[in-house]
Amino acid sequence: MPDSVSAPRLAVIDYGMGNLRSVVKAWQAVGADAYLIQEPSQAESADALVFPGQGAIVDTMALLAEKKLDILIKQWIGDDRPFFGICLGLQALFEFSEEGNTQGLGIFEGMVKRFPSGKGLKVPHMGWNSVSFAKQGDDHGRVLTDGLKDGEDQFYFVHSYYVEPSDSSIQFFEAEYGQPFCAGIRSGKCFAVQFHPEKSQVKGLQLYSNFLNTI
Repeated sequence: MPDSVSAPRLAVIDYGMGNLRSVVKAWQAVGADAYLIQEPSQAESADALVFPGQGAIVDTMALLAEKKLDILIKQWIGDDRPFFGICLGLQALFEFSEEGNTQGLGIFEGMVKRFPSGKGLKVPHMGWNSVSFAKQGDDHGRVLTDGLKDGEDQFYFVHSYYVEPSDSSIQFFEAEYGQPFCAGIRSGKCFAVQFHPEKSQVKGLQLYSNFLNTI
């Protein structure tokens, strides 16, 4: 865990939706100097950018564009700087979402689909679910999954939609809810998950701590 002198600075995007206090407090609990930003200039001194997502993607995309935070996210990931997306902060990275037939940021090819009904499953998918992860054997991948048990540890989900990347090689986490689905991606220093680590107790904090160790 980083000490107070070398604590990484994490700019947490506040685009005007949801209560972000739990996200900031969780990052601070594992040693990050986490703070909220509402405009791109406030991220200039940050070591990493965090995009937590709550609410509807239609409103989210409009608010991001209004504050020019969409440009910040695209440039940040394009420059391969450390990035962590959460829930809607994963879905918005893709080209298109079935939710509101909305265009996303288009950073990654693929789309966001709604879980099908009629399989005896409740939508939204809400609650604890085990997660397995890809065997990406480089140092960065091993650090991200340090202390986590493949296919055993559980994380907390709340979502009706899931991402389907065109490039399967970026899929880093997988879970199952009536069908296998992508529960997280990794591309360079960009990492994003469908579940909520800040609501996932010890294992969620472990994942946050692991991310800090990659910076």
